[in-house]
Amino acid sequence: MDVVVKDLCVHYGKVNALHKVNLAIENKEFLGVIGPNGGGKSTLLKTIVGLIEPTNGSIEIKEGLRLGYVPQFTSFEKSFPTTVEDVVLMGEAKKQQRWFYRTHESSYKKSEELMRFLNIYDLRHRQIGQLSGGQMQKVLIARALMNDPDLIAMDEPTASIDAQTKMEIYNLLHELNEEKTIVIVSHEVESLMPYLDSVFCVNTTAHYYHRDETHLAKHLTDDMQNLHDELYPGCPVKIFKEHETVEKS
Repeated sequence: MDVVVKDLCVHYGKVNALHKVNLAIENKEFLGVIGPNGGGKSTLLKTIVGLIEPTNGSIEIKEGLRLGYVPQFTSFEKSFPTTVEDVVLMGEAKKQQRWFYRTHESSYKKSEELMRFLNIYDLRHRQIGQLSGGQMQKVLIARALMNDPDLIAMDEPTASIDAQTKMEIYNLLHELNEEKTIVIVSHEVESLMPYLDSVFCVNTTAHYYHRDETHLAKHLTDDMQNLHDELYPGCPVKIFKEHETVEKS
């Protein structure tokens, strides 16, 4: 397992954001995290990558596992006076990096490869405040890939972008999933379904299951309305009873 979450609790003052959440993320799994607004999806992601300290419980990360994180588009300050290339290079910055650190030539080469891979190389000198939402998301993905992570955690990477760019990002994630574990928070689960190995439904507590394609297709048809009523509109995934699983084929 890449990540094992055990009885995780996170409190914001008196607010219980997550309560005794358990989750195991396998190597090269493509995991979709869904749930209502305020249900704890982003909190779970930030706790896994170390941005939030658990109140109780634990998160065990496989030794040597490198993590990449793509925040919500709205949480990134677009008015900051920096270029696309600068933002991508930030992905390789070290916690103890000194002021006036000189970026190595190999880092520029790596950033160029990533920007070309994501079709944003022509934007490398553009100020980030001049980018569209889809362009900015690709920049943030490139930044997350700079340290060659084994697991990429993404928080609503396709929110507020056009349909064509969404599909480009989904296809990109599918390609990356051949070598990397993907954990993605999304409200657009129907579009993601062809790529997902498992779904984690979180609303303070959680429900988790694996599935095979046949099982998924059946429940997409039979249970869309049930989930619409039980969880939130527009999320066509069956909620299973706690701890109930369907093994991957």
